[in-house]
Amino acid sequence: MGKEKDLIQRSLVVCKPDAVQRGIVGEILQRFERVGLKIVGMRMVMPDEEQYKQHYEDIGQMITRRGEQTFRYNLAYMMTGPVIAVVLEGVEAVPLVRKIVGSTEPKSADMGTIRGDYSHMSFGYSNAKGMGVPNLVHASGTVEEAKREIKLWFEDDELYDYSDLNEKYTR
Repeated sequence: MGKEKDLIQRSLVVCKPDAVQRGIVGEILQRFERVGLKIVGMRMVMPDEEQYKQHYEDIGQMITRRGEQTFRYNLAYMMTGPVIAVVLEGVEAVPLVRKIVGSTEPKSADMGTIRGDYSHMSFGYSNAKGMGVPNLVHASGTVEEAKREIKLWFEDDELYDYSDLNEKYTR
């Protein structure tokens, strides 16, 4: 039973300003729910620069991997409006969410993924324009990253344990 329990994971998804402003958050969340993931936490927030720095550098290592300029472009994009942070739970949720979201660069994302179906932008174009890539959502990259991100975005009492009908077929 212990091994089976380890396969039930939680993942952070952040619907970015372009998803909120385009009014497609419901469609995005529906994709996760349709495969049996359940929402165990959700909130609309307007994070400040410090929270984004903790998220993108302290956890995600964006500056370390891609440079300060990339972080600045991304920060400016993320500060254009509120975001909706969601914690999803289910069987191997972290890799499943990444599969549904698609490649970080929308131009490279497969059709059928969120980014492939709802966005089209290349890193080259965004760099030439001096802007962040509007790619609709952030999704945790690893189980450990998910745990750290969830702690950054949510208090323990904002996350809920409950059973849903999907569990009969997905767990």
